Amino acid sequence: MTKQVLDTMVEKMNKSVAVYRKELASMRAGRANPQLLDRILVDYYGSPTPINQVANISIPEPRIIQIAPWEQSMLKVIEKAIQKSDLGINPSNDGKIIRLLLPELTEERRKELVKQTRKLAEECKVAVRAIRRDANDQIKKMKKDNAITEDDQKSAEDKIQKATDKIIKEVDGITADKEKELMAV
Repeated sequence: MTKQVLDTMVEKMNKSVAVYRKELASMRAGRANPQLLDRILVDYYGSPTPINQVANISIPEPRIIQIAPWEQSMLKVIEKAIQKSDLGINPSNDGKIIRLLLPELTEERRKELVKQTRKLAEECKVAVRAIRRDANDQIKKMKKDNAITEDDQKSAEDKIQKATDKIIKEVDGITADKEKELMAV
């Protein structure tokens, strides 16, 4: 019974970490990465659609993202969506493809991105702790309902804490790696 609570908790925590990783992947680190465009949606026949589902995205050079829409009519729509986004990049359009030139990051922008990374990390940790609290509450309820013994409760709470510590350590490691990547010139 407690194993089910632990498994569910670990699964939820891993999903939180996966979301955090995805957020970091879409963060600009000075070099071209197609995942930068993942959060940008374009209007495709009335429904919001990710750019990678209406165009081919390639990286011809380390600091250039090239977007080739499958339909010519999508060129202006994609260009406007990129301009409205928080990327801060001006797209250049040659009538067939859109090119995004990623400028070198300034020291100030790097520090800003590191702050943003830490903020995202803290949000992830808060989510993980909330999941831990829910799992502990479930274990306490089981004890209260006499479904488990006091020893089982202590053992389960110990396992919950160890799993939480492991996930938090993983988040810290991911954060440190991203900070290193952002500060590398």
